[in-house]
Amino acid sequence: MIGRWNARNAEAEEAEIRGFDAYEVRLGDLMRGERATLGKSLLDVERELRIRANYVAAIENADPSVFDTPGFIPGYVRSYARYLGMDPDKTFAAFCAESGFSIAHGMSDEASSKRGAERTAPARPRGPDPLLGGGTPFVPATESFLARIEPAAVGSALVLVALIGAIGYGGWSVLRQVQQVQLAPVENTPVVLAELDPLAQVTRGADGTAEGGGFQPPVEDRLSRLYRPKALDVPVMVARDAPISTLDPREVGTLSPAAPVADHASAIARALQEAQESAPAAPQVVADARPDVQVVAVRPAWVRVRGADGSVLFEGILNAGDTYDVPETEEPPLLRVGESGAIYFAVNGQHYGPVGPRGAVTSNVALAADDLTARFALADPEADRDLQRHVAELSQD
Repeated sequence: MIGRWNARNAEAEEAEIRGFDAYEVRLGDLMRGERATLGKSLLDVERELRIRANYVAAIENADPSVFDTPGFIPGYVRSYARYLGMDPDKTFAAFCAESGFSIAHGMSDEASSKRGAERTAPARPRGPDPLLGGGTPFVPATESFLARIEPAAVGSALVLVALIGAIGYGGWSVLRQVQQVQLAPVENTPVVLAELDPLAQVTRGADGTAEGGGFQPPVEDRLSRLYRPKALDVPVMVARDAPISTLDPREVGTLSPAAPVADHASAIARALQEAQESAPAAPQVVADARPDVQVVAVRPAWVRVRGADGSVLFEGILNAGDTYDVPETEEPPLLRVGESGAIYFAVNGQHYGPVGPRGAVTSNVALAADDLTARFALADPEADRDLQRHVAELSQD
């Protein structure tokens, strides 16, 4: 028993105690640990040392195949080691020992940069490449096309398209309104000669030829009435006394013999009658005067008188007692009344009417004496006190 325990104790004493330095630690692990201690990322090292991030990762992974120019590797390794606070020479020696990199002289092919097909295929890294990993902080994540579109930009584009469409539609509408021709209705329908058939009066002769093919427009007397000479204002001479040759001094005058007064009066009357019978008829140079037509208002009423050509001759309000003399025109004007029960017509001193019942509107009343007397009856002053008062005022005047 004593011998067995002694053997076990001897074996336990022969076991070596291994510390931290007994384990193999790679250069990349040391560099990553120092960089993590400083709190720097690969992009921070790239911004501060002006060394590309993939070169820094290749130094930590001891992969010289990533560098385009092998001659710059010693400088990059020493600069990165100095940045981490490590010994540059020992760090570069460890890098060469792990990667198998050796310094070449300046004229060798290994010191030149790799070009085209002369570049050798890079050796596969020993460990996972942090640059290719999904959790690399300095590599931006890929974004989809829809993620790049902002909703505000889409709304602004839609508003711009709507504004352009509204402006275009407004311009098109204005152009249509400018080019559109609007026809206004007229009261007097013009004579359309285009509707007349010019061959309506053409007849076939015996030999088959057309006869009487001349176009004959409708015959109207408007032009003849327009250019008809107007009546001249020439005074009509009417003989008051007989011609001097017909007077007999023995019968008429101071030289006549004394005779009773009755004989002288009869002689004068007989002489005047003979003179009128023997006198020639006086020439008439003007037409007979038309009967006078007046529009009489017994109460306030709105009146509009329009000529045959459409022109407004009078438009306004006639108060009680006001009158309007209808002008003598070739065609009678037309009357429109807002208060029909307050308007009467005076034709040759006689009143006709009213135009219509009270409160009614009457239009297209021809202001001609014959039409008024035929259309309206004689006014009864007893039925309208205002008309009776107007007639009484006329009689007093």
